[in-house]
Amino acid sequence: MTLAFDAILAAKDRLQGHIERTPCRHSRTLSEITGADVWVKFENLQFTAAYKERGALNKLLQLTESEKKRGVIAASAGNHSQGLAYHAARLGIPVTIVMPRGTPFVKVQQTRAHGAEVVIEGEGYDEASAVAARLREERDLVFVHPFNDLDVMAGQGTVALEMLEDVPDLEVLPIPIGGAGLIAGMATAAKHVKPSIQIVGLEPAMYPSFTARMRGVNAGATSGGATIAEGIAVKQVGDISYGVARPLVDEVLLIEEPFFERAVALYCNVEKTVTEGAGAGSLAALLAFPEKFKGKRCGLVITGGNIDTRLLASVLTRELVREQRIVSLRIIGDDRPGLLGAVSAIIGNLGANIIEVAHNRLALDVPAKGAEFDLLIETRDAQHTQEIMDALRAAGYPPRAV
Repeated sequence: MTLAFDAILAAKDRLQGHIERTPCRHSRTLSEITGADVWVKFENLQFTAAYKERGALNKLLQLTESEKKRGVIAASAGNHSQGLAYHAARLGIPVTIVMPRGTPFVKVQQTRAHGAEVVIEGEGYDEASAVAARLREERDLVFVHPFNDLDVMAGQGTVALEMLEDVPDLEVLPIPIGGAGLIAGMATAAKHVKPSIQIVGLEPAMYPSFTARMRGVNAGATSGGATIAEGIAVKQVGDISYGVARPLVDEVLLIEEPFFERAVALYCNVEKTVTEGAGAGSLAALLAFPEKFKGKRCGLVITGGNIDTRLLASVLTRELVREQRIVSLRIIGDDRPGLLGAVSAIIGNLGANIIEVAHNRLALDVPAKGAEFDLLIETRDAQHTQEIMDALRAAGYPPRAV
């Protein structure tokens, strides 16, 4: 299968005025951190906070009047469902969405808020897709696939058109892969406009669907796990999308979980913008494989910003732990009045903050006349943490990080 460049140009004209033309901005700080020359496309600024609106709307605008009356159905972990639900409501088209169990609550809630009937069934995208296929037959609905559809791919390809209009000298596009609809559309557009541009796919290490297909391996048997990048946690890449993308993709990288977390935290702390795990995938690739991108002008797409607020809080807190700005220290000392006060004074005088204190007199590895304290402290950085540990040790309260 091939995706015509003219179809992407037609999609661009079709979508004009219906979606945001999101900015593509240079990030000096992310460039310094990664060693690449980083440009960021903010697709989280779409109304439903994800690029998926492009493909969904391009498909909806080409339905016949009969198909619009029957209504549409899709299976999605979130962003495709929201984009489809929002634009279907605008166009007066009934929409049903099947979402797998475990989909972040924020995505379920927002999809319903757009007027869609939400069916929560299946342990992952593949099971949810099977349910959607059954309901399509039962209700005579039109299935709008989130990635394995040429019209959807054409809509997604408009992302690359805009990026190369804004930054014509981009050299590399690292693109997240779930079912491969985005990379198929973007690679088709980018390689046509600039044949020398490098297309690098990236997948969660837990869900290497594209990589497995390239190697002739069945990823469905080995894929699985709770990835923060649930938006690209797909066990089987699309047949059509793979066929379009494969000849255009130069390399595919597998990304481990900590890099997705770090990327989400960096976007929040550096760019002051919210991303979901999959949405931060392009930056995660630069963090995981800096040598592949060093010195190159890289166009990163923030594909989505729909992350559960509790998960975002957890990711940001875990990053503080990773940077040793939140540290748990264990101190064993004599159980006498004033011990905790003395320890607290040392920590406070050095400018750190005590978040929690746990006092344990019953641990068997502590002397009967002793006590064990676990202190969770917040510091400026790893060096500041070391200064506090050195001061406690000098005062006769040697700490141990736990």
